[in-house]
Amino acid sequence: MNQLEQLKKLSTIVADTGDIASIQRLKPVDATTNPSLILKAANQAEYAHIIDAGIKEAQKLPTEQARLQAAIEAIGVGFGTEILKSIDGVVSTEVDARASFDTKATIEQARRLIRRYQQQGIGRERVLVKIASTWEGIKAAELLEQEGIHCNLTLLFSFAQAQACAEAGVTLISPFVGRILDWYKKSTGQDYTANTDPGVVSVKRIYEYYKACDYKTIVMAASFRNTGEILALAGCDKLTISPALLDSLSAESSPISCQLNSQNITHQTCLTRLGDAEFRWQHNEDAMATEKLAEGIRLFAADIRLLEQKISKLLD
Repeated sequence: MNQLEQLKKLSTIVADTGDIASIQRLKPVDATTNPSLILKAANQAEYAHIIDAGIKEAQKLPTEQARLQAAIEAIGVGFGTEILKSIDGVVSTEVDARASFDTKATIEQARRLIRRYQQQGIGRERVLVKIASTWEGIKAAELLEQEGIHCNLTLLFSFAQAQACAEAGVTLISPFVGRILDWYKKSTGQDYTANTDPGVVSVKRIYEYYKACDYKTIVMAASFRNTGEILALAGCDKLTISPALLDSLSAESSPISCQLNSQNITHQTCLTRLGDAEFRWQHNEDAMATEKLAEGIRLFAADIRLLEQKISKLLD
């Protein structure tokens, strides 16, 4: 077996892409999207029908802002709907990053996205609403989960974020391995091996804490820079991987081994539940996490604006 085939026996493999052709070729269980991936896919001619359908629906609405919002949401759900035809599992669809500090707006958009999927005949059990791991986002997810809307808390960099997500009962978290590594390499000027990689170390700590405390929240490591990081986390609940790195794993046949195993973890007493102030303080104490969360929200918001510019021209 090649390394990807071996890895599939240890972790659930998720495709980190909006490119439906890649998903059909690679056959992952689940798929994740984000504004950057949707923007990239929206510029490809083979997906013009998804854009056109979103535009056609939005043009029925009375105001420019309503049309733009409806088009963006319809396009995001359109890609998700197409992706779900090619996988057996779930797809993640992201709320607008500009709502990252607005619990009410996040909840309202999450509900709209789920309604759109239901109108396409897709049950909420096949969708994860993707939300930034701010305090406001985590609180929104806590309420949404109580409604049966499952959430993927993204842009997760600190242990405080992970702890608060588990305490909120969210379905899944996406710790960003590669972006953590990026920060440390830039900050220290050092190179890291797969086992000393700060992103890998962070995910291992979160995974072990969740299993020791019997939290049900799924750990899905994300944002990989190389296959070494991926293999160092073999056994993690889920791994979301770009098509390029999935192809790299398929091209290698050397044996791999399980690095994370919940059966080897002893149960422990959990930490005291985090409140608003304590969460913010602990997250603030982690300079890497503070900077990368803010940067990630800005980058996703920038791509939403670019997508809006593209769609606005088509709505005219």
